[in-house]
Amino acid sequence: MTRLRIASVNVNGIRAAVRNGMHDWLETADVDVLTLQEVRAPRAELEKALPGWTIVDEEATAKGRAGVAIASRTEADAVRIGITAAEHDTAGRWIESDFLVNGRTVTVVSAYVFTGEAETPAKQDPKWAMLDAMTLRLPELSADDALALVTGDLNVGHRELDIKNWKGNVKKAGFLPRERAYFDRFLGAAGTEITGVDGSVGVGLGWIDVGRAHAGEVPGPYTWWSARGKAFDNDSGWRIDYHLASPALAAVASNYSVFRAPSYDTRWSDHAPVIVDYEI
Repeated sequence: MTRLRIASVNVNGIRAAVRNGMHDWLETADVDVLTLQEVRAPRAELEKALPGWTIVDEEATAKGRAGVAIASRTEADAVRIGITAAEHDTAGRWIESDFLVNGRTVTVVSAYVFTGEAETPAKQDPKWAMLDAMTLRLPELSADDALALVTGDLNVGHRELDIKNWKGNVKKAGFLPRERAYFDRFLGAAGTEITGVDGSVGVGLGWIDVGRAHAGEVPGPYTWWSARGKAFDNDSGWRIDYHLASPALAAVASNYSVFRAPSYDTRWSDHAPVIVDYEI
């Protein structure tokens, strides 16, 4: 058995994260694979920020926006970039790496779903398109008992437990019933009819939310806090950063944790790393 420790974090700009103390965490985290979102930098800057790591990435079309990457201690056996999402530009939103571990292929995805904006089609339609694309890609990744993991900032709080102030956000992007219904289907029993929180009906894909499976029926643990007011100090956050695992991989997951900085002024991103061990 080999322990594969995978951490995921929206760095809110890799250069700023490093400048603000990301390396202090990374030096003690003992991570094998690190998935990053909102990198906001070209490959050269990533390599400068993470010396000694093997890095694959996809930059966003617009400079200073989005960007996803996967950093690892060993080189990936295969890399695939992008996810089809209708006519919308999804560059810097999705990257997959395959790692060979004890004769098994483990596929790791770094994903950054659009934030969206309710009642604003130009901003929300790309989010619907990417969630639709995920609906098609997830069954492919988990077919034949494959070991697959989708990590990242998915910008949807699935359940009321995932947002401290959920009542005030039911009409806002990130907690819209239609958004949450996608997760009802992603995480519903495979092949069964699932009625989403918005009343829509679809087929369950059987994926596992590792965070919820390990934390249980408790609020959070939150992974993102608004800069407004004292959201971080009051732990008034959102759980929007996920490890979604295929059933075969979820069965060997352990030690789920969220690294919440000890204080507001010691944070190096507005998101917290999500860390899980997988025994392959």
